[in-house]
Amino acid sequence: MAGLQRVCFQLQVNPARLDEYRRRHAAVWPEFLLELRRTGWQNYSLFLRDDGLLIGYFETPDLAAAQADMAETAVNERWQSEMAGFFEGLSGSPDQGFLQLTEIFNLDDQLDQLDPSDPTAARYSD
Repeated sequence: MAGLQRVCFQLQVNPARLDEYRRRHAAVWPEFLLELRRTGWQNYSLFLRDDGLLIGYFETPDLAAAQADMAETAVNERWQSEMAGFFEGLSGSPDQGFLQLTEIFNLDDQLDQLDPSDPTAARYSD
């Protein structure tokens, strides 16, 4: 996964609109999916809690470039316009106004940093 930035973000979906939000994401427009992939959004997932807390995760070579490239597409403009009404406390479009969370732990990164000569690490190596 070298060269990819892991991005985790938070948004708040209006609880009264959760069912519709879920329906919209059960069948996302194919053109939008293809543009996300083309502009560098990889391994993209959304997780939704019953109170509307939305956590998103994706990987990209460059967050700013992925956002800028996606913002230039007509399908993104249409999608963001339709999705904006689902969110509470949002400043800007959903794909630009999300609260980015700071990664403080990653298992693979820390395992990669272990000294293979350390007896404890050696016990768990593949």
